[in-house]
Amino acid sequence: MQRMRRTFLAVAGLVLSMSVMGIAQDVKTNSMPGTDFSKYHTYKWVAIEGASHPDQIVDAQIKQSVDAQMAAKGLTKASGDTADLFVGYQIAVDQEKQWNAYGMGGGLRWGGMANATSSTISVGTLVLDMYDPGTKQLVWTGTATKTLDASSKQDKNQKNLDKAMEKLLKDYPPKA
Repeated sequence: MQRMRRTFLAVAGLVLSMSVMGIAQDVKTNSMPGTDFSKYHTYKWVAIEGASHPDQIVDAQIKQSVDAQMAAKGLTKASGDTADLFVGYQIAVDQEKQWNAYGMGGGLRWGGMANATSSTISVGTLVLDMYDPGTKQLVWTGTATKTLDASSKQDKNQKNLDKAMEKLLKDYPPKA
């Protein structure tokens, strides 16, 4: 009985860790070589033409989350038309299969039971771009996946978004 309990706990722990790894956010960044990021002190939000954008509520949440990270990096949001840096974003929400598995049993000696179910979840990707208004060139881009979930509650989405933006902008400005 003791051995069966330990095996069950080990399997449950493995399944739990696999499910947590499955929903981890992935971030990727890239920057224009040779860009002097120390010259950027202010930024302004701009719309990216042809890009997908969410409703006004989610738009405000995204901008609030990015604004907080930019302020933490020492950048100030410009109130006028001029800024050192233009910032824009776009989103995509796609469908993905999620597998939920659990098992119980005593290994090969005792036999056992296992069960796996699949469900479809929405996975959100947010792309954040920064442009130099003088050269009109993209100088920094970052992508965060598994950031937005249309079926989640608003507070959970905000926490995921804040976490993703912190992770995405962790190494901004890039080292020369």
